[in-house]
Amino acid sequence: MAGWRRKVVGVVRLGRLGVHIVSGVFTIWRRFDRLSHAERNREVERWAGQMLRYAGVELQVLGPVPSHGPLLLVANHLSWLDIPAIHASKHCRFVSKSDVKAWPVIGSLASAAGTLFIERTSRRDAMRTVTRMEEAIRNGDMVAIFPEGTTGDGAALLPFHANLLQAAIAAESEVQPLGLCFYDKRTGQMSSAPSYVGDESLLGSIWRTVTAPPLVAQLRYGTPQHAQGRNRRDWSDALHGEVDRLRQVQR
Repeated sequence: MAGWRRKVVGVVRLGRLGVHIVSGVFTIWRRFDRLSHAERNREVERWAGQMLRYAGVELQVLGPVPSHGPLLLVANHLSWLDIPAIHASKHCRFVSKSDVKAWPVIGSLASAAGTLFIERTSRRDAMRTVTRMEEAIRNGDMVAIFPEGTTGDGAALLPFHANLLQAAIAAESEVQPLGLCFYDKRTGQMSSAPSYVGDESLLGSIWRTVTAPPLVAQLRYGTPQHAQGRNRRDWSDALHGEVDRLRQVQR
């Protein structure tokens, strides 16, 4: 597609995304309180799926998608699109840095989706978050974490932080590894268009995404597993290897 045509498509997609985000906030203010728990989950899934489509991204889901909790999902982290992609597949409660809660619009959307917020620089808050995660899992929720702690460039999987895995050990729940990647639909090669890492700006990442050739967000769910007596560090290392395998493009 010629450069100018990509820019036109990008502008149209940006407009649709803007309207969609505003409609999501409107839904939260006007309807969310009247919806049941299951209806809220379905609404989040529907909204997230539409967001991907408006951004020009196709969703591909492979492997056993979990139908319900209690469960902890462990995934790699690449982009601002990761959470909508996972939500579009199956609603879950993410653990996110506390700064997000104060972001205009995005904070409201994240809170409505059941996000658990953590102050990563505070050891005390990390312990509090582990306790809240354990309670949520015991109550039958699916909770999702990005144990890299930040977004990666997709070339290599960053080391995992094992602390939050303690919630699954305490709740005696299964953990399901999940690998995520974005690839060019025509070539099958991984795409860095949605990346949001280092000094990259969010607006720059969004613009690259909406002006890119057709993209596919691929989610590969692995087999759920128990701790089987492993401590959180050993289990984290094993999950790291499995997520690294699952995040590779499969066509």
